Amino acid sequence: MQGGSTGIGYGLKYQARCIADVKADTDHTSFLTGTLSLKEENEVHLIRLSSGGTELVCEGLFSHPNEIWDLASCPFDQRMFSTVFSSGESYEAAVWQIPELYGQSNSPQLECIASLDAHKSKIKCVLWWPSGRHDKLISIDEQNIFLWSLDSSKKSAQVQSQESAGMLHHLSGGAWDPHDVNVVASTTESSIHFWDLRTMKKTNTMEYSHVRSMDYDSKNKHMLVTAADESGINIWDLRMSKAPVAELPGHAHWTWAVRSNPEYEGLILSAGTDSAVNLWFASPSNDEKSSDSVSNSTTKWTESLLHSYSDYEDSVYGLSWSSREPWLFASLSYDGRVVVESIKPHLPKSASAML
Repeated sequence: MQGGSTGIGYGLKYQARCIADVKADTDHTSFLTGTLSLKEENEVHLIRLSSGGTELVCEGLFSHPNEIWDLASCPFDQRMFSTVFSSGESYEAAVWQIPELYGQSNSPQLECIASLDAHKSKIKCVLWWPSGRHDKLISIDEQNIFLWSLDSSKKSAQVQSQESAGMLHHLSGGAWDPHDVNVVASTTESSIHFWDLRTMKKTNTMEYSHVRSMDYDSKNKHMLVTAADESGINIWDLRMSKAPVAELPGHAHWTWAVRSNPEYEGLILSAGTDSAVNLWFASPSNDEKSSDSVSNSTTKWTESLLHSYSDYEDSVYGLSWSSREPWLFASLSYDGRVVVESIKPHLPKSASAML
């Protein structure tokens, strides 16, 4: 099913790729997004959905150095976030804090809490501890994975441990397991690696090429969803990692991002360079839904494309569910257009009962 946008729009001044749900803001549905301009001064926008749910309001506009390639919101402090940014020649990563009186200032300045300055290779992403208050951060560059300890009061971050992916692999991204906080998954050009943060050693590898994005299912501790450049979307049971247990066709061009719903199992969003966002429903059949039963090649899955949001004029790189209202999501196309949509009108009766 395809259709134009019925969502709520917001325009950035420059091109952009990154958008993140502000999970720590439990009073508002909020998102952070950052721009990607090579020549102009870049910006971070704090956007909130109005109380009536009819418009997106800019609650804060902040200058940011250089192009923003990755942005992640702190899960326990709504004023803190991390970015990976580039001047065109080198990449850096930092943790920032929004000024406390940002709503009363015409040109508030972000406060740099800490620079993650141990990297020698191109930085790909920063990961926050999955939930709750904790001082640990992960940063990933093309060659290494770093575990940091952040002390915001002292405005410092210290490397606790690090490990190299080896000469044969270039890391491209990662995800922190919300069910086992000692495990982080990282992607390479040909495989997915799983790391034990207590030893900083690889514990498992899944061979699969060109994974662009991945996300753990927050409601099923054994499920991981991945998106690859040209081969669509795959759902993996981590207890049997030789092959995916279900496959979705993905997008007409590269599938760039994939996100599992934070509250409702089986609902998946994907975004691609075909200027579309797809809403999927994928679930084992009713007699095999137990999270403790191992999926296999004979397990029957219900898989369907519920809706394709196609009213975009450019590639869609940014994608984020709202943790506060998990039937809403925000998308960001490269031309700087943010759209917040509701999935409620497109759910089948079996899924609508969950909301």
